[in-house]
Amino acid sequence: MTTVVSIHSFRGGTGKSNSTSNLAAHLAAMGARVAVIDTDIQSPGVHVLFGFDEHMDNTLNDYLWGKMPIEQAAHDVTDRVRASIDVVDGGALYLVPSSMKAGDIARVLREGYDVGTLNDGFRDLARALQLDFLLIDTHPGLNEETLLSITISDVLLLILRPDRQDFQGTAVTVDVARKLGVPTLYLMVNKVPRGVDVDDLREQMTAAYGAETAAILPLSEEVVQNASSGLFSLTQPDHPWSQQIRGVAERLKG
Repeated sequence: MTTVVSIHSFRGGTGKSNSTSNLAAHLAAMGARVAVIDTDIQSPGVHVLFGFDEHMDNTLNDYLWGKMPIEQAAHDVTDRVRASIDVVDGGALYLVPSSMKAGDIARVLREGYDVGTLNDGFRDLARALQLDFLLIDTHPGLNEETLLSITISDVLLLILRPDRQDFQGTAVTVDVARKLGVPTLYLMVNKVPRGVDVDDLREQMTAAYGAETAAILPLSEEVVQNASSGLFSLTQPDHPWSQQIRGVAERLKG
């Protein structure tokens, strides 16, 4: 049985792709079979954290346009996890990237794609790779693709910054998620400045959204300097940011 986890934010710039990649890596290291699928087709970015450049082949776009089964667009990136941390036997991590080629992005913007085909792809990928977890990195905001991802999710992880615009947008997303009947909803607050009372912030989140805050991630110069050059939580496991990410993975796995 595959647990589908959608990682979403109402606005861009929350660190969603970075958090998704690191979370997936920890789940794989714990022995789970995991895939990350980058459905932010208009502005993809997850691939960068796993060392791919803009010339990569075999992408989600190729599947959506009928060129290949979705499992052929799944790249085994387990070795990138294993390079920094031990992986429990059976653990594996796959990435289905979206294309960075200008022509492919232009085609998506011009023609769109069949959301039903994307839904079929989620199911086919989970079955073909015998996944324990499918992590969907969504496009920010609310659109047809995002609503699909939320609808089929077992867990919705909403990422926000301690910012009024994020607070308001997250409130809308939480309301939509509840109307769609998402079984489990977690909040993750990222880029929290030093000096903020974490316990007070957690209480504010609970009062505002009636949902559990799974992690409060500090605004970190070290994470910023990492600049998506790799999986920070694996190379810096004792950093407070990394510990929070690992805690979320343990909660999902547990």
